[in-house]
Amino acid sequence: MNQGKCFKMTPLEYYSKHASDQYEQKLKRTKSFLQKINQDYSPLVQATSLGVEDMIITDLIHQLNLSIQISMLDTLKLHPETLALKNQAEIYYDIKIKSYYPNKKTTQNYIKKNGKNAIYQSTELRKECCHIRKLIPLTDLLRNYKGWITGLRKEQSNFRANLQAIEPEDKEKDQPEVKLNPLLDWTNGDVWYYVKTHHVPYNTLHDHFFVSIGCKPCTRAITLGEDFRAGRWWWEQNETKECGLHVSKPISFNSYQS
Repeated sequence: MNQGKCFKMTPLEYYSKHASDQYEQKLKRTKSFLQKINQDYSPLVQATSLGVEDMIITDLIHQLNLSIQISMLDTLKLHPETLALKNQAEIYYDIKIKSYYPNKKTTQNYIKKNGKNAIYQSTELRKECCHIRKLIPLTDLLRNYKGWITGLRKEQSNFRANLQAIEPEDKEKDQPEVKLNPLLDWTNGDVWYYVKTHHVPYNTLHDHFFVSIGCKPCTRAITLGEDFRAGRWWWEQNETKECGLHVSKPISFNSYQS
């Protein structure tokens, strides 16, 4: 049964009541972290998925008046609700979110060769689709930036539990040297408490228990007791459900954690 049908409270109503005891300290550290990395790794780009964590980061960038570019990957397979949020955020924060798209000919060739439903046939074909629609455009999105900011949190999956606030990237020409994760230690309760108290716009799909929102064919709502990432590529059995955007070699920079 869909959780939205059997659980009458929205995530905002439920989780915003359960911020962690350390929430205020985390918020203070996150603001300091963003200000420090803006000094140390400029120019910076926030690669937003328009997920609730990314919306918090955009809100903080706006609050702190930081000169950080906000960009997104439009795979041409996003939910209408996600695209509506982009427009809403641009108006709300008076910003322009720059979109990056997959190559039209490459996507057409993939479909012609493998069919419209190829992603459901094998993990390899699904990852190839992710590569075409996400990883290749990401290279363009990140070009000429020293660092990029994500909304990853340790709580989201076992794989992400091992991430660090600052992770070195395999430096390639014109690509960032670090990936930056300001909300790494935030809980789900912290996230929704911030959204409620700061009136942050968010994707209405979250109200229907779409927790991790990606492309429309690859995303579903989760049910009670399921992992945060269970709604992504749910037909696959492997535990590490990633598209390839967030695989790197972590190190700890303790000076940013104080």
